[in-house]
Amino acid sequence: MDLIPIGEAARRLGMRTSTLRYYDERDLVRPTARVHGKRAYGLEEMRRLAFLQIAQKLGISLHTAAAVLDEASDQWRATVGEQIAELEELISRAQGARDFLTHALMCPAEHPARECPHMVDTLDRLLDGTSFEQLAAEHANLNQQDHDLQLEY
Repeated sequence: MDLIPIGEAARRLGMRTSTLRYYDERDLVRPTARVHGKRAYGLEEMRRLAFLQIAQKLGISLHTAAAVLDEASDQWRATVGEQIAELEELISRAQGARDFLTHALMCPAEHPARECPHMVDTLDRLLDGTSFEQLAAEHANLNQQDHDLQLEY
């Protein structure tokens, strides 16, 4: 692969040239050379940029992406493990939010927070001191039981 000028590299990857310059400033991707004073990238640098683009599109932190690119195996694996744990927590919260809103949407009551027996009971239990975490765990257990029953049939 010939050297690719910064503008062409940015176009190929759907990035702004300012992003590529930022990655250079952060020592994530150094241009292979300068052609007529402009950054130019070889195959290895383009692959690094492609990796960073994928990470960015997936919401992977720049810290994690940089670790995978440059840290020793045990270090980047630890960093990736931490990011996965954070993602698992985010997924769990998102699923809880989806379930909560789906319940409200499916409730025939005009105002579920005031009229849905299940939702009112949940809100009252929270007011009586049941922790949010306990309520969420109970809800997750009920969802798992429902899922298990569906698999039986």
